[in-house]
Amino acid sequence: MKWYKDHYDVIVIGGALAGLSSALMLAEKGKDVLVLERHNLPGGIATSFVRGGIEIEAALHEMMSIGPEGNRLKVGKFLEDMGVHVDWLKVPEAYHASLPGLEVTLHPGLETFAREVDAEVPGTYDKVLRLLNLCTTVFDSVNELSIHPMSKLKMLLKHEAFVKTAGYSTQEVIDTFDLPQKAQDLLAPYWIYVGTGFQTLPFTIFSVLMADYIGYGSYIPHKFSHEMSLKMAERAEAMGVQIEYRQHVEKILVKDGKVYGVRTARGDEIHADYVISAAYPNKVYTSMIEPITEVPEKAIKMVNGRRLSLTAFSVIMILDKSAEALGIRDYSIFRGDTMDTEELYKDLAGLGPYRYLTCICHNHGNPDATPKGTCSFSITTLPRVDGWKTVSADDYDRVKHEVAKQMIDDMSKYLGVNLLDHILEIVIETPMTIAHYTGMWNGCIYGYAHTMEDHIVARLQTAEEEKFIEGLEFAGAHQISGDGMGPAVTNGRKAAKNVLDDMKKKEAAK
Repeated sequence: MKWYKDHYDVIVIGGALAGLSSALMLAEKGKDVLVLERHNLPGGIATSFVRGGIEIEAALHEMMSIGPEGNRLKVGKFLEDMGVHVDWLKVPEAYHASLPGLEVTLHPGLETFAREVDAEVPGTYDKVLRLLNLCTTVFDSVNELSIHPMSKLKMLLKHEAFVKTAGYSTQEVIDTFDLPQKAQDLLAPYWIYVGTGFQTLPFTIFSVLMADYIGYGSYIPHKFSHEMSLKMAERAEAMGVQIEYRQHVEKILVKDGKVYGVRTARGDEIHADYVISAAYPNKVYTSMIEPITEVPEKAIKMVNGRRLSLTAFSVIMILDKSAEALGIRDYSIFRGDTMDTEELYKDLAGLGPYRYLTCICHNHGNPDATPKGTCSFSITTLPRVDGWKTVSADDYDRVKHEVAKQMIDDMSKYLGVNLLDHILEIVIETPMTIAHYTGMWNGCIYGYAHTMEDHIVARLQTAEEEKFIEGLEFAGAHQISGDGMGPAVTNGRKAAKNVLDDMKKKEAAK
C-alpha cells in the first residue's frame, strides 16, 4: 500500500496553527492537501504536556481575535466557519501592571480601561479613550485592507486614520495626546508581545494589539492550546486532508523557477503544484531549495535584510497550593523596573538578569487548569535571539538554571513567598527547546521584527515582489500579519488565499 498519492494540489510543511489553517481553507474549497509534520502531534508550540499526571499549557498566554460567542472576531469566526468548535474561556482582565510606583489591574473594554487609567492618573480619561478609539479605527482598517486591497486614493478617502498614522511610530502618535508618563506606562505593558520599543514600533502594530486585546478582551481554550490545534487537525482530516506525522521535510523541489514537490528525510519524493512552508524563509532559501541554484539572489537579500524578533524563555511551575493561598491574585502580571521600552529592548539582547517579566496563572482564567488545591504559575521573558546564539553546549545547562533561578527569585520576592518551597513540577523552556521542538529559526517565535522600515503596511506592498519561486508560499509567525497564535491563523489563511487566487487565475487563462 502506497503511503502517498502520486500528486497533490498542495503540500503544507508544518502542522502548527498556520499550516492547519491553510489546510482547512484549501480543503473547504475542495483541494487535495497533504500536511507533513515533523513531530508526533499537531500544533507546534500550541500544545501541552503532562508532568506528574497534570496536563500543563506549553505556551499560550492569551489568544487574540476570538471575541464572544455570537459576535466572533476574525480568528474565532474562521475556526467556527471551518467547523472547529473550541471551548473558549474569557480571560478576566487585561493585565496587572507592576511597575515603579504602580500596582494596577486593568480590564478590557475601551471605556472601562480608560476609567481605570484615569483612577490612577486623574484627568486622563478623555485622552486615553480617544487614543484607544483611534487604535480601533486603525484596527478595523487593517482588517478590511488585508482582505480587500484598494488604491491609495480609496484608502485615503475610506481609511483616513490608517493612512495618516501609518508612517509614524507608536511614541510619535502617543506624544500627540499629551499624556503624563504614568499614563503612558500603563498603556505600554503589551509592548513585549510585539518585541519592539515604542520609538521604532509602527503605530499600526500597536493599534492592532491594543484594539484587539483592550477592545474585545482575550481568550484561552478550556483544555489548553492543544485543544485548538488537535480539533483543527481532526477537522482537517474529516474534510479530506492527509496529515502525516514524524515526517521531516528536508528539501523543496524546484525546476525552472517553479516548485514541483518535496523530499522527506526518509527519502520520499512527493509531488504537488504548490508548497506552503511553515519553515522560516531563512531556512528555506539557505538549505531547503533543491537545487540551490534555483534560489534567486533577491531572496537571500530579503532574509538578510530582515531582523529576527523575539524568542522565549519560560519557567512553568505546578505549585502545591492554590493561587489565592500563595498571594497570586491576577491571571496576567507584567513586572518591570522601568517602562522605557527602548531600554527594555536593549536588555533583552543578553542572558539576564532580565528586567521585564510576564507571569500567568492559568487558574484565574480556567479554574480547571490544575487539581484543586494546586495552581499553575509561569514566568516568561521574551529575549532576542542575539544572546542565546552565543550559549555553548557546555554552558547551556548552567545558563538555563541560572536564568530560571533569577526569575523565580524575582517573583518570590514580589509575592512574598518562596516559590521554590512550593514546586510540585517545574519545566524550563529555552530558545533551544523551541528550536529543537518546532524547528523555528534560532528559536524565534515572533517572526521578523516590526520596524518603521519593515512592518505590515510595507510587507503588504512588497508581498508580490517577494514571491521568488512560483508555487511557493509561506505561513507562520514570519509572515505579513506578524507574531502570535492569532496572527499565525491569519497568515495561514493568507497563504491559502494566495494559492487559491493563483489557481483561479491559471484556470481562467486556459
